[in-house]
Amino acid sequence: MQLQVINSPFNQEQAELLNRLLPTLTESQRFWLSGYLAASQSGAAVDTIAGSDPTVNSGQAVSKEVTVLFGSQTGNAQGLAKNAAKTLEGQGYQVTLSSMKDFKPNSLKKVQNLLIIVSTQGEGDPPDNALVFHEFLHGRRAPKLDGFNFSVLALGDSSYEFFCQTGKEFDKKLEELGGTRLYPRFDCDLDYDEPAAEWLQGVIRSLNEAQDGTAAQDLIPGVPQTVGTVYSRNNPFKAEVLENLNLNGRGSNKETRHLELSLEGSGLEYQPGDSLGVLPENDPVLVELLLEELKWNPEETVTVKQGDGRSFKDALTSYYEITVLTKPLLQKVAELSNNEDLKKLVAPGNEEQLKGYLDGRDLLDLVRDFGQWGESPQQFVSILRKIPARLYSISSSLNANPEEVHLTIGAVRYEAHGRERNGVCSIFTADRIQPGDTVSVYVQNNDNFKLPENPETPIIMLGPGTGVAPFRAFMQEREENGAEGKSWMFFGDQHFRTDFLYQTEWQKWLKDGVLTRMDVAFSRDTDEKVYVQHRMLEQSKELFNWLEDGAVVYICGDEKNMAHDVHNTLIDIIAREGVMSTEQAKEYLAQMQQQQRYQRDVY
Repeated sequence: MQLQVINSPFNQEQAELLNRLLPTLTESQRFWLSGYLAASQSGAAVDTIAGSDPTVNSGQAVSKEVTVLFGSQTGNAQGLAKNAAKTLEGQGYQVTLSSMKDFKPNSLKKVQNLLIIVSTQGEGDPPDNALVFHEFLHGRRAPKLDGFNFSVLALGDSSYEFFCQTGKEFDKKLEELGGTRLYPRFDCDLDYDEPAAEWLQGVIRSLNEAQDGTAAQDLIPGVPQTVGTVYSRNNPFKAEVLENLNLNGRGSNKETRHLELSLEGSGLEYQPGDSLGVLPENDPVLVELLLEELKWNPEETVTVKQGDGRSFKDALTSYYEITVLTKPLLQKVAELSNNEDLKKLVAPGNEEQLKGYLDGRDLLDLVRDFGQWGESPQQFVSILRKIPARLYSISSSLNANPEEVHLTIGAVRYEAHGRERNGVCSIFTADRIQPGDTVSVYVQNNDNFKLPENPETPIIMLGPGTGVAPFRAFMQEREENGAEGKSWMFFGDQHFRTDFLYQTEWQKWLKDGVLTRMDVAFSRDTDEKVYVQHRMLEQSKELFNWLEDGAVVYICGDEKNMAHDVHNTLIDIIAREGVMSTEQAKEYLAQMQQQQRYQRDVY
């Protein structure tokens, strides 16, 4: 196959290089290259092109047994792992599917083919159920893995500094231990479905070709194979809004919306601890300001994906993310732009300056500061990423509220860089959604945050602010089922009078014995700020007694501040009341986590 320079976008030198390369490629290499290019275009990052790198499987025979391990905080990686296992089984492979938490690290040396699907939590940390396996693999006890094949699918958010860090660390370490890549690592941004499908197809093709030279069957490039319900992330249900109430009292500094949605006719089911994905739309005011800056015809048609053409205005409103800037986006803009200041900003060595610019700014700021890019609306949107769904902890029990789902959402409003800013989904639900309207939703199962199977097991719940949401669901479920185990709730917010979310419900559960005890902390009602961790310390002896009695501890809320402080407070309490060293207390808490007695739903 020869490229005709006159009809191609390549210069003479590039065309000559391609003309020399293409005839030499095997079918496997051609497929790998197509997957690499497709992943790059869809927003996924892939590991460097391997060429003759011996760390990529070159076709030696491999076993039909495949182990799929997942590390997942919210359930995304787990869902992809289940799909991968089902698809591999359909290709005739014997699959072992396991959470990293449930996998015995010492059995790793018995595995020949390993697929890792893992997300990154917070500032580059492994998810909770991957901590022990990650620590083992990076410790002295990790085995040599000669004759071992692997591939890594990493999930992350490119707006964070340590994008897909955990997946990168697994990929690097497995190579260092002697492993051979079946297929290069894919680093997926929030819109992960298509690159994840590309990765899985590449893995299966590599496995099949190593077996008998056949290619992967029954897989459609770029289209994920879905498992379970008809309604999903890629096919959301239009749920009717039944109620939309402000839970905060007059004079509060906060606005917390209680949303009740109908699931009638959807067939969707959920359990307490699961989340609901909501697909929002951008603020129409922000869209209009952006369109004014760009000067293009808002009704011009752009293609957002194959077979989906819509107006430029509609694309900016309902398809593309316009409120968050990421490093990859600015790098792409710099390539299309002639602005020298922007090129300097993204140049190597300016990481801190770039990080400072990204914080709190949006697409409108970028256009105003450095000018627009591209010669048309189509070129402008071609480098933007899709609006990600927002996951909210469900605050209702399906048993107590058949065919309904409730959410508890804090409205986000703030000022940055001289402009008023709004949270995309929280203000979409607070200001623009009324009873009778519909919202696109799907259920996100989360097996890492569940009530104990034994209803007599004591539970301790810590959920300040909107972190109260899943614990309202827990209480509704326990009341419905007549659970007899003790329960203890720690709740905190700013003011007792205006911010005690679901106060009458908690008081009723206390009165009826569904809730055993409740401690509250209202930080702005006293001269000295008091938070839930202070209430925990006040009750440290009793709290430790509950732990010794087998209680399960649940934390829901902000990971960086609240969850971090509560975690450290638990360690202090265990050390003090259990007469242990700090290291022994940390090990005590780690064992609780392994036993699923310490569960977190953090964001």
